[in-house]
Amino acid sequence: MSHTVQQDTVVSFHYRLSDAEGNELENNFDAQPTAYLHGHRNLFQAMEAALEGKQVGDELEVTLTPEQAYGPLRDNACQKVPIKHLLGKPRKLQAGQLVKVNTEKGAVDGTVVKAGRFMVDVDFNHPLAGKTLTFAIRIADIREASADERAHGHAHGPGGHQH
Repeated sequence: MSHTVQQDTVVSFHYRLSDAEGNELENNFDAQPTAYLHGHRNLFQAMEAALEGKQVGDELEVTLTPEQAYGPLRDNACQKVPIKHLLGKPRKLQAGQLVKVNTEKGAVDGTVVKAGRFMVDVDFNHPLAGKTLTFAIRIADIREASADERAHGHAHGPGGHQH
């Protein structure tokens, strides 16, 4: 029976992610496909819309503006943080390094802009914020979601969420 991507199907896909200049940022064609539960906001909305109605083996390219993806770059997202608030107590901090900062809202991801002896300037923008992104996608599998997956709002098992 031929399934199409629709509400409450679990879709497995391979993808290659590139920026506007064509630089490859991620690629999972040689790995386990990514699985998600369609129609539950587990992907960017524009990506889910582009996948709607597609079938196994279909290939497509989806280009997302920053607003459709990780949002625009926020100018006020840089903050000085005491090094003691970094999780994992990294030894040598360098610009561009990804870190986790312990905040009153829990661990927050950031990128080191500049590191001093006791303080570090951290950019809390997502590393892909402000970028136009293109996903080259090939659908590997489509199946009906289980009652558990529908109740939890995400795919379980390989390529999906593990409990």
